[in-house]
Amino acid sequence: MSKQYFVYILRSKSGVLYIGITSNLVKRIWEHKHKIVAGFTKKYNVDILVYFELYANPNEAIAREKQLKKWSRKKKIILIVKSNPKFEEVQLN
Repeated sequence: MSKQYFVYILRSKSGVLYIGITSNLVKRIWEHKHKIVAGFTKKYNVDILVYFELYANPNEAIAREKQLKKWSRKKKIILIVKSNPKFEEVQLN
């Protein structure tokens, strides 16, 4: 199986959004939830996965992450709500 890359969006309870990229989504979300890495998500308590996209090509994933980060908050929320209308946490089983 080839490597997979995820572009993901997290939110905080207060509504702060964060966009990231990883090759191991389950591990990365666990790290956010347990505040393993210092930085933006730890500082603003951003750890609720609300959206992700899967890519086989790392360059495509990086390009998409950069694209999403340039979007307005409104446009990001519209994207999330298309697949997650209630803005609830996405469960990774």
